Amino acid sequence: MTTPDADTYALRTAEVGEIAAPTLPYLPPLPRSYRPRIGLIGAGGIASAQLEAYRTAGWEVAAICNRTRGKAEALAQTYAPKARVMDRFEEVLADPSIDVLDITPHPADRLPLIEAALKAGKHVLSQKPFVLDLAEGQRLVDLARDKGVKLAVNQNGRWAPHLSWMREAVRAGLVGDVISAHIAIHWNHGWIAGTPFERIEDLILYDFGIHWFDFLTSIVPNPESVVATTRRAAGQKAAIPLLAQALVRIPGGQASLVFDGGVPFGASDATYIGGTLGSLHSLGPDLGRQSVTLTTAEGKARPDLAGTWFNDGFRGAMGALLVAIEDDTEPANGAAENLRSLALAFAAIQSRRTGREVAVGSVTRLEV
Repeated sequence: MTTPDADTYALRTAEVGEIAAPTLPYLPPLPRSYRPRIGLIGAGGIASAQLEAYRTAGWEVAAICNRTRGKAEALAQTYAPKARVMDRFEEVLADPSIDVLDITPHPADRLPLIEAALKAGKHVLSQKPFVLDLAEGQRLVDLARDKGVKLAVNQNGRWAPHLSWMREAVRAGLVGDVISAHIAIHWNHGWIAGTPFERIEDLILYDFGIHWFDFLTSIVPNPESVVATTRRAAGQKAAIPLLAQALVRIPGGQASLVFDGGVPFGASDATYIGGTLGSLHSLGPDLGRQSVTLTTAEGKARPDLAGTWFNDGFRGAMGALLVAIEDDTEPANGAAENLRSLALAFAAIQSRRTGREVAVGSVTRLEV
């Protein structure tokens, strides 16, 4: 047998020249002229980021509703001084001037709110993760369609500049068929210690990991199966495991997601996508600062990305819904598509719990 030389064996790689980065539609989508009055339901921790995103986009938040009125008042004072403050959801539904609702409470509490909003003819942006039961999610999708309104999910990570650019590069066919997709995030998620998040056993795979399960299904729509594990990190203070990983079978390839949420120093976020015609590589010290390289036979392209995840991601999630309303199309972050992301996440959590490989789609309900 002939021994391969160093180039063939990949101890070295052939150099390719630099080329101009292609122009791709990765920036947060914005409606041309549609300017609805928006109602925010829930004044939890993430609401401030959403309100800041809407303020910088120039969108009117007409109402902020929360059961604890003081929380809503504090948000309104800072981000939307002209907004009506309410503590009853029914008041928001009864206001015919409010077209779009951003519904943020946790999934179990959110489900009846979304249903009531759709029945009232309101367009809805649901916080993620969308639902705990895929059948309930499909029921809401069908209800929105029957009522002629739009239902989207706040998968704001889709418009993190690096993830958005890579997704559009894949969809444009620049790397060919996807063979591999590998995401490795190493950072400190220990801030959850002492918070209600500690009550979610599979938090890293579920509430945090859903961003990357969603990203994976946005470039590989039909993952086949998954094996996942979690583990406590040495020295971590949080009660639940902060380390998680998932190996995913995709048609003609493989994918992996590694979440090292217990690493206190040297944060890093890396994404690699390999295809039959090229590859994409993103690397940075955190989720907000990333550099992307596209490599093909023509050369290497390094786009100069604009924006950051916070708050471009939130402008993207709401903007995609507003564009869909304006154009009467399905939102880019539509709830129907999001059910595929949830199916992958549910299968990963079931795999962690059983220690077995789980087919995507075989788990339709999640107990948290």
